[in-house]
Amino acid sequence: MERSEKTAAATDNLLTSWPNTREVPALGSGEAMVRELCREAREASRLLATLPTARLDEMLDEIAVHLEKEAPAIFAANAKDIAAAEKAGLSKAIIDRLRITEKSLAAMVKGVQQVRALPQPLGQKITEWERPNGIKIAKIRVPIGVIAIIFESRPNVTIDAAVLCLKTGNATVLRGGKEAIHSNKALIAALQKCPSLPKGAVQLIGDTDRALVPFLCRQSDLIDLIIPRGGHSLIETVVAEARIPVIKHAHGVCSVFVQAKADLAMAEKIVLNAKVQRPGVCNAIETLLIDRAIADKFVPQITATLTKAGVEIRGDETVLKLVSGENIKAATEADWTTEYLDLILATRVVDGLEGALEHLAKYSSHHSDSIVTEDAAIAERYLNEVDSATVYWNASTRFTDGGEFGFGAEIGISTDKLHARGPMGLEELTSYKFVIRGNGQIRT
Repeated sequence: MERSEKTAAATDNLLTSWPNTREVPALGSGEAMVRELCREAREASRLLATLPTARLDEMLDEIAVHLEKEAPAIFAANAKDIAAAEKAGLSKAIIDRLRITEKSLAAMVKGVQQVRALPQPLGQKITEWERPNGIKIAKIRVPIGVIAIIFESRPNVTIDAAVLCLKTGNATVLRGGKEAIHSNKALIAALQKCPSLPKGAVQLIGDTDRALVPFLCRQSDLIDLIIPRGGHSLIETVVAEARIPVIKHAHGVCSVFVQAKADLAMAEKIVLNAKVQRPGVCNAIETLLIDRAIADKFVPQITATLTKAGVEIRGDETVLKLVSGENIKAATEADWTTEYLDLILATRVVDGLEGALEHLAKYSSHHSDSIVTEDAAIAERYLNEVDSATVYWNASTRFTDGGEFGFGAEIGISTDKLHARGPMGLEELTSYKFVIRGNGQIRT
């Protein structure tokens, strides 16, 4: 159901007419800044919620143009972040996440264009029905309101978050990590040059003081949802401090299980891609499970391939009996729950499907898990019984991504079960309300 220009016109003066009467206690300068940004976002959200799709899409068109136009400034700012990261001795994985290249900036622009081309979920009738008394009830998708996204390292999240929120009529408050502060400021500066973007629609907290994160998490009168994307300590802080609903982008302890009836050439290809293609991302595997029935053959095969690619194997007792070498080490209990984001792979031999299911029930982060097998019945059991946001059969976990799912971009990959799970696209950034139409009915 398309929202009308008439509705939008009726609310064009909303931002200037809405008073801010809330009493605010005395705050420090950083807290006062956060409070003001959130207040402006709340005001913008009321306008955004009324705008028709054509006006929202116009904003996205302008963002794509300005990202390309401001490319020199974006690259210069990113170079500062990369230099600082290298000087600080940050890992190659983090620096890889930080870097903006011509290719990655082009991917950002393409992502904006893809989101713009997607169907608008706002106004969609999820379902509707009529009661015996003649009342008509419809369940309609609406914006969430103000969404705060707290993230680390990856500056592309700045644009992904902004365009997904704008497309769905949400205002957003972004708080990136200090390692990407110059890049994030440059990206937001480009975005805020778009003439059709309402003031406050996309905000960036430029102060990287960590003490402001708990403060942001307590702005329950101005923020409707928080989405944290980052390391374990960030997630724990947000969950502990939040007075607002949280959807977590938590650990990515992803896995591949190579079952006895797997095509071993296919399995080798999938495992190598899932671990090596880009090890510093959350959908890369951290655990490899191998069926005991094929361990004698496949363990030497896959470890040789992986170690040649620079991967350190942390194996259980069976793995260590079958292979040895400089890059083969003994696994500890902690390895089964560690998100390395590096060329390290915990490897374990299990007793068939039951052993794999038992391992995942105990250690999985419920992000992405894959089985490689030619046995359809075994595969279906795995797909049905593994309790993760995304489960795969004969495919790499690297496809857990909004772009790869056809969402254009993603706001995050939720490992929660309520409201949103897996890659979060446009629909996951909407709520709903019930619209009831009658003709004089009263309850007796």
